[in-house]
Amino acid sequence: MTTFFGIIVVILLVSILTGLIRVHRGPRPADRMMAAQLVGSAAVAILLILSRAMDMPALLDVAVVFALLAAVAVVGFVVLASRKVS
Repeated sequence: MTTFFGIIVVILLVSILTGLIRVHRGPRPADRMMAAQLVGSAAVAILLILSRAMDMPALLDVAVVFALLAAVAVVGFVVLASRKVS
């Protein structure tokens, strides 16, 4: 089962790498924000997998904090973007 978890983590790391490329390239701020959300979601998934694989329940708490921070970041981006449009 640990090999399976390792393969999934590698796939998620590749997803993070492609998301970071999109964050760097853009072209629009919304594209960058969506890519940042992809990176955050993949990081949460990796933490959940590592929590299960290494039997460390504390990583679940870290994953929840990351997920909450990602949600706050999206709200902040939407508020900022709506102010620029108006």
